Amino acid sequence: MDLKQAGSSLDALVSSFQSRIVDLQELVIARNMYPTTSMPDLSAVDTSLKTMESQIQAIKDRLQEERNVIPKAKKFIELSQQQQRKLQHMLSHMPPAMLERRSRSDHNPSISMVIDDLEEPSHLKEEPVAMPKMRKGPIPAPRWYISFDELDSLSSYMRGRLTLDKVNIAINEIAVHAETNSHLISCPKKKLAEDTWEKALELRDIVSADSVKGKHFFLETDIKGPGLKLDNTGKAILTVLRHLGRIVETRIGHHRVFTLQKPQ
Repeated sequence: MDLKQAGSSLDALVSSFQSRIVDLQELVIARNMYPTTSMPDLSAVDTSLKTMESQIQAIKDRLQEERNVIPKAKKFIELSQQQQRKLQHMLSHMPPAMLERRSRSDHNPSISMVIDDLEEPSHLKEEPVAMPKMRKGPIPAPRWYISFDELDSLSSYMRGRLTLDKVNIAINEIAVHAETNSHLISCPKKKLAEDTWEKALELRDIVSADSVKGKHFFLETDIKGPGLKLDNTGKAILTVLRHLGRIVETRIGHHRVFTLQKPQ
């Protein structure tokens, strides 16, 4: 029985109780023939029935509250399922090399112990302290890995001898380049070396362009391997990423600039 049917049944029950009160009043009066002597009995019955009516109304109110919460719960479940699908998609298309490194750290007790000690020292476990507020840094660059179906949809001459693993490793690498550039743009001069500061100034000029503003980007000069190089394979990977809508190429000054783009 759903909530609407339950509410209708409670309404019918209350109506039945009210009808019963009238019947009992008539029966008691008919039996005693003296209305004044029958009033105490009727008062007791009436009090009992009113108590039951109050309890039934409380149940109805509670059912209505639960009914009002259902849409919010459905929305929460829907959002959770969407997030789960995104995580499953990321995991299924993560390059095997990255999965292998993660698997080694998960199954090697000595590595796990070292990581635990580095992340949370023993004296902090015993005496937790309030963490200072950290200044918000650059937003991590997105990693929109491609699927096997996307790679398979390309023409054979464009796909060539590329594999899903090679392309997704390159995607991870260009995201690292974009994060490095974001760091250089936001980092103060006193924390940078002289040659690095010159590149930071160039990047700040580039990021002010309308085609790049507010986006993660990397330069052609950033491409130095190991997963992506400016050889025939690397150029083929860039062509595939442009075709699949992962990057957009533009020229600013003497630089070839690639911005990361969310696939449509």
